[in-house]
Amino acid sequence: MSANRRFRRVVRIGPVQVGTYYDGRGREKHTAACTAPRCGFSTDYDSRAAAELAARTHHCRVR
Repeated sequence: MSANRRFRRVVRIGPVQVGTYYDGRGREKHTAACTAPRCGFSTDYDSRAAAELAARTHHCRVR
């Protein structure tokens, strides 16, 4: 079952997009997801700084 998330404050850092949303319990969460084909990198974080750091240091292994 997929989650319907409404992202706000979406920023693109290289091929990675960072967005903020509220989870099902009302807590603010931050996601970093790579938009490169066949990469598959996507993680959730509790802080915006951690998500942006992951976006800045991400290197796609697929070429």
